[in-house]
Amino acid sequence: MKKRLLVFCSLLVVLVLSACGSSANDSSDQASEDKVWEAIQDSGKITVGTSGTLYPASYYPEGSDDITGYDVEVIKEIAKRLDLEVEFKTSDFNNMLASVQNGRVDLAANDIGVTDERKEKFAYSEPYKYSYTTMIVRKDDFSGINSLEDLQGKKAGGEATTGYSEIAEELGAEVVAYGNTTNDVYLRDVDNGRTDLIINDYYLQSLALQAFPDFNITIHPDFKFDETANAAIMPKDATELKKQVDKVLSEMREDGTLTKLSEEFFGGADVSKQPDEDIPTIEEVLEKQQEEAE
Repeated sequence: MKKRLLVFCSLLVVLVLSACGSSANDSSDQASEDKVWEAIQDSGKITVGTSGTLYPASYYPEGSDDITGYDVEVIKEIAKRLDLEVEFKTSDFNNMLASVQNGRVDLAANDIGVTDERKEKFAYSEPYKYSYTTMIVRKDDFSGINSLEDLQGKKAGGEATTGYSEIAEELGAEVVAYGNTTNDVYLRDVDNGRTDLIINDYYLQSLALQAFPDFNITIHPDFKFDETANAAIMPKDATELKKQVDKVLSEMREDGTLTKLSEEFFGGADVSKQPDEDIPTIEEVLEKQQEEAE
């Protein structure tokens, strides 16, 4: 009987220790998951990576030192509703993502597309902008591009490692990489022939054309493909930060704040809602062009 009691007590001790160990590990995991949000709460400030050069998502109006733009104002409103100060740190896209990974910023917001590849390394907020992909070319001859196959050997302006530059490379174009530069530099180079095209977001490109009407550039009339969703990006383990940001974004969607900000920065368009029309994928566009060529 004593022997059995001893065995039972031993098992009980093991179970208690295991439970304690499990609880400690769970607590440790939770702390690890929440460390970004905890640091934000401790400081009362959220630090955000952005470019400051991408009109109308993130830019400095002429003669002003105050950063603004659709993404910037969305983040400012999120911070306000979370009772946080907000600090913006500007950089090019590569350094922006690196800053999220190394903790220099808490999140980044800069018309950042949601992709499966980035989901492996980062967490995304819920999307607050929807669009699709288009292509800026020279107005007089469409830069000699009549099909996507004509991108072979062409020069595409863009930032290295962005999704749009990857599309250009996959289609055979040579990417002419820029740093954290303003829209007019990209557009002028298509106009003067240094580059042939820019693959990017429809709404951004439309507004860029309006801003520089004297340039010999246009959006190619035959190419619209790949619906896009854009969101803030943050560390993979920032689960509480994501939860808080998503909660506020949901409120902003419901009370019309996202629509109001969108209409302010995108010429009356509501980019916070998905496009009404069906947008083909790039594979579907290529397939159709191949069928027409046969």
